[in-house]
Order: sequence, then structure tokens, then C-alpha cells
Amino acid sequence: MSKKQGGEISTAKKSGFGSKIGFVLAAAGSAVGLGNIWRFPYLAAKYGGGIFLLIYVILAVTFGFSLMITEIAIGRRTGKSVIGAYKAIDKRFSFLGVLAAMVPVLITPYYCVIGGWVLKYLTVFVTGSGSAAAGDGSFFSNFIGTTAEPTVFFLIYIVLTAAVVMLGVQNGIERISKFMMPVLVVLTIGIGIYTMTLDGAMEGVKYYLLPNFENFTFQTFLKTVAAAMGQLFYSMSLAMGIMITYGSYMRKEDALESSVRQIEIFDSGIAILAGLIIVPAVFVFSGGNAEALNAGPGLMFITLPNVFESMAGGQIIGAAFFVLVALAALTSSISLMETVVSIISEKFHLKRIPSCLITVGICVVLGMLSVLGYSAWDTITIFGYQMLDFFDFLTNNIMMPIVALLTCLLIGYVVGTKYIEDEVLCGEQKFDAKLLVKIMLRFVCPVCMIIILITPFVVTL
Repeated sequence: MSKKQGGEISTAKKSGFGSKIGFVLAAAGSAVGLGNIWRFPYLAAKYGGGIFLLIYVILAVTFGFSLMITEIAIGRRTGKSVIGAYKAIDKRFSFLGVLAAMVPVLITPYYCVIGGWVLKYLTVFVTGSGSAAAGDGSFFSNFIGTTAEPTVFFLIYIVLTAAVVMLGVQNGIERISKFMMPVLVVLTIGIGIYTMTLDGAMEGVKYYLLPNFENFTFQTFLKTVAAAMGQLFYSMSLAMGIMITYGSYMRKEDALESSVRQIEIFDSGIAILAGLIIVPAVFVFSGGNAEALNAGPGLMFITLPNVFESMAGGQIIGAAFFVLVALAALTSSISLMETVVSIISEKFHLKRIPSCLITVGICVVLGMLSVLGYSAWDTITIFGYQMLDFFDFLTNNIMMPIVALLTCLLIGYVVGTKYIEDEVLCGEQKFDAKLLVKIMLRFVCPVCMIIILITPFVVTL
């Protein structure tokens, strides 16, 4: 590849997406994952429903949009995976590429472990045994407390993910995304409509959609903002090299700004619809009990099976729901693994399949730490965290905010936001959000990153 002026790398020989819609659906598939279907609803329930939703939407169209368009523009302009991209911008920031590359390397293994849990529940409901998963949560704790079965589902999930990545960008990722994303949208809308027809569901809908500022203090506001900003990273695949990698596959003639808007609509829309499935359903099941609404991470694997058990036709709805979750999880794990494969391929000049096999090996080794952390090694903790929880905290609360903060400083102050503006204008006549992106990168986003970094150490969320 030949180097061009301004740190731009020719991508003539690099494989890429064959169409704008292929890129949008693949990037949206990356963003739409467990963060939308599992994490977003329980955070919305915990932090006041409509208030959290309002704050999240405002942050998504400002904070999230600015970071996403920056990362995709970096990827398309340099034509590199995350390590090479930061080096191409400024050699002094090569370390930032390495730090960003470590994020998907650490996330992919434990994400595949959780994906294996989803496959287990999908199997349970599809085989008509959903009632076994209902109860006091012992089914879930007994399952992850063993080694053999979680390992089997974990390995199956890795094989499914790797099979798509091995097929390549167009034949694998783009083709699968064009199929799975529409199915995912239809399932989400269908289950959401059904849930809202249940007796008492509209009270849950009101709690979820309508902001209630009664008893809403400044401290509550800070906690909610911090939670919403943290969710943006998890949900929109930011600061983990994915959007830079996918940006490097994007065609120059495709409109970047409108593509990011479309990705945001997909991502936020699925998250909001997932909340309309889960929050009203739990509200009906619990009679509005605050403890059930604040079930946290256990909401999907412990509370929802009880909800489905209480429904007429709950076995069918439960099966459809876990098909939805499995599709959402798979689209994200594909993008995570593709990012690692791209890094290894570019760094060591290897072809796709060898790079993918190396990635699978890394995922199996690191993923088994998370599997064993709940079973054979459950007494071993790191700073009080189980293995999986430690990897999640390290990546989401420390590494990703640092990557985002340094990226903002690099683009906002070192090379200048014109670096992004010029790339956006390659595929369209104007950049409507130019001023917004400049203000966010230079002033607002760095402050937001600092808030995320310090919050876990000064506030108990």
C-alpha cells in the first residue's frame, strides 16, 4: 500500500464492504448486541426508566455520534486496523493503537462465554423446557457453577462466530448482517407488541417512557449520566477498535455522516424496543415491585424466565426472545472477532484463516478463565471481582474511557478536527454536524471520559 498525504493510506488492495447498506447493517450489527438487549433494559429500570431513556438519547445523538463518526473516519482515511491507524495519524500515539487493540482481545473471550449462556437458554426454551429455568435463580447459578456444560456452549458459540469471520468481509460479515439484522428488528417489534398487550403492561410502559423528576436529586442525576455514558461504549462499540476496523472497509464514495446516523437509529431503536419488551413484562410479573425492576444483570437469565413462565404461551415467547438475544449477541461477537483478526493479519502479514485460528486459540484460553471463574476457580478473585467481572470492569470502566479520552485529545488538539472533516467530505457535499463534532471532541467528550473514569472510585452506583 502506498502512503498518501495527510496520513491517508491507499486501500486499493484491502477487502471491504460491497455497498453502503452492507456497511451500515454490519456496523449496526456490531453495535446491536447484549448491550442493547440485556444491559440497556436493566440500567433503564434501575435508573428511573424515562429519565435514563431521555438522558441516553441526548448523549447518543451528541456524545455517541461524535465518537463514532471520528472512529469510522479514522479507519476509512488510514485504511488500517486500529494499531496501524493511530500510528498513521501520529507515530507518537502508536501506543494508543496497542491499548485500543487490547480491548477486543480481552472482551471477545468473555463475550463468547456469555454468548454460550444465551445458547443454553435458547436450547432450554426451544426444547420446551423453559419452566426449568424459572424459580429462584438456582438454575442459572447451577449451570454456570459447573465446568463441562458452560465450556461446551462457549466452544459452540466461538465456532459459530469464527465460521462467519473466516468467510471474509463481503461473503461472511456483510451477507450474514443483511440477513440477521432485519430478522432481529422484526422479532424485537413483534415480541414488544405482544408484551404491551398484557394486562397491566401499560403501567410499565409509562414508567419506561415517561420521565418522572419527582425525588430526582443532583446526585441521582450524576449517577444516571455516568451509567448512560458507560452504556454508550458498551452498546455502540466505541473505543474498542471495531468502528475503526469497519471504517477501513468502507468505500470512499459512501456518505459517512448519514451512515453513522443510520447506525445510531438501528442501535438506539433496538435498545429502546428491547426495553419495551423487558420492563413492561417484568412490571406485569412483579406487580410493579421495585426489587424485580432492579434485578440488574440477572434480569435476563433469572427474572425473565419467571416472566415467561407466568405468560400464556410463554414457552414460545421465551424461545423467540432468546433467538433474538442470540442473533444480537452473534452480530457483536462477529465484529469483535473480526477486529482481532484484522489486527493479527495486518501486524504479522497473515491471511484471514490463520489469523482467525490464532484468534480462536486466544479466545479459548482467556475465555476458559471466565468459565472457571464461576466454577472450579470461583474462590479466586482479582480486586474482589470474579474473572469475567474483572475483565468487564477493566475494559469498560478503565481501558475504553482512556482510549476515547486520548482519541479526543489526538483529534481535537494534535492533528485538528479538520482531519475528520476532510474524510467526511470525501463521500458527501457537506458536513452538517461539523461544529457539533468539533465542540464535542475538544470540550465535552474529554470531560465525559473523566467522569466515567472517576465515577467507579468515588460513587457507588
